[in-house]
Amino acid sequence: MRRKALNFLINWQDRKNKKPLVIRGARQVGKTWLMKEFGETQYENTAYINFDKNPRMQNLFSVDMDTARIVEGLELESSQKIEPHKTLIIFDEIQECPDALTSLKYFCENSPEYNIIAAGSMLGVTLHKGTSFPVGKVEFMDLYPLSFEEFLMANKADDFLNLLKDLKFENISVFKDKFVNYLKQYYYVGGMPEVVKIFITNRDYTEVRKVQNDILEAYKQDFSKHIPAHITPKLHLLWDSIPSQLMQENKKFVYKQIKSGARAAEFEDALAWLVDCGLVYKINRITKPALPLIAYEDVNAFKLFILDTGLLSALSSLEPKTLLEGDKIFTEFKGTLTEQYVLQELKTIQDLVIAYWISKSNVAEIDFLIQSAGEIIPVEVKATTNLKAKSLASYRKKYEPKISIRTSLSDYKKDGDLYNIPLYMIESIEKILKKEEENDNK
Repeated sequence: MRRKALNFLINWQDRKNKKPLVIRGARQVGKTWLMKEFGETQYENTAYINFDKNPRMQNLFSVDMDTARIVEGLELESSQKIEPHKTLIIFDEIQECPDALTSLKYFCENSPEYNIIAAGSMLGVTLHKGTSFPVGKVEFMDLYPLSFEEFLMANKADDFLNLLKDLKFENISVFKDKFVNYLKQYYYVGGMPEVVKIFITNRDYTEVRKVQNDILEAYKQDFSKHIPAHITPKLHLLWDSIPSQLMQENKKFVYKQIKSGARAAEFEDALAWLVDCGLVYKINRITKPALPLIAYEDVNAFKLFILDTGLLSALSSLEPKTLLEGDKIFTEFKGTLTEQYVLQELKTIQDLVIAYWISKSNVAEIDFLIQSAGEIIPVEVKATTNLKAKSLASYRKKYEPKISIRTSLSDYKKDGDLYNIPLYMIESIEKILKKEEENDNK
């Protein structure tokens, strides 16, 4: 399996003044595989340390922050000679050893010649507990499930992937049926590495669903294992309500749909836990489409998405036969999977700020607003080829954005400042805008 994140890691490796790198991401998105693959392909050797149920390593880091002494202990634990710049040191499940998190500061300041990457499924939760983690002494990388382009790579569909990468719109249109078919598969399978591997191996959708359900069950076990007992019941209720919340016409999260009489204060801690461990994405409404977008967020009005479209299809009990029923999978549950998919693709674009907008009268809503290249860009999501977008028209008339995007199953077309981008090309949104800008400047 190939991941685009490897390119990010290689760029990090090549920099002279790099700091220890922390990879954030939900459980089972492939952090451990990525780190090991990076070490095996880019370094002479790898010193892999897993802190889960490892009291010996807990003791090693509890003595002091003498990096020379710690490196000696890491060599003994990993049975690897650790040489600066030649050895990759991997700290896995680092949240289980807060002192190891703290040590990254001292490696940064006193021993920057060592290449260290760290990861942990519950890292976000750990950091919010007040663990010493000095800002400015580490770098971060977020890892998500496989994107649609990575799904194509996994399916060895490199020829089709290259069409997307090179923005060859004419041939993309010719082979549209191929892209739509892959996209249907992706909606159902999603991007969790283990699920994709099972799908590629045997093309058995029943087995795919079994693995997805196993992952969902593992998440629920994490709920009980890692958080205070008084939060667990609330967290289960909130998590189970997300599919039905997304299936509403207005996808704004409503606490009363969790249970009758529910209020924000009652569920804020459970919501924070789900966000911190990467299982849900919280997309806030903005009161005004202006720069910087984050300054105009209304934290009390938001939509919740889960981390993977395949897991959402499992939570929604989507039947495999839906894949055979024309474009039904794109419109199923009022287009819920399509909006989830677009958000998931946007999340893979580094440093992209994402929000949504709704008019004061609640008549018009823009599915997503993104901040890119100094512009606030509305993104209207259409589930099939229906290009009627009253909300987008209303928004454009009111705010006159320089760039507007409508994504659907229709072919690519630029109509003035309105870009019609196929759903299977949304990952290339910034590349498309850059290319069109270059063409306009010629």
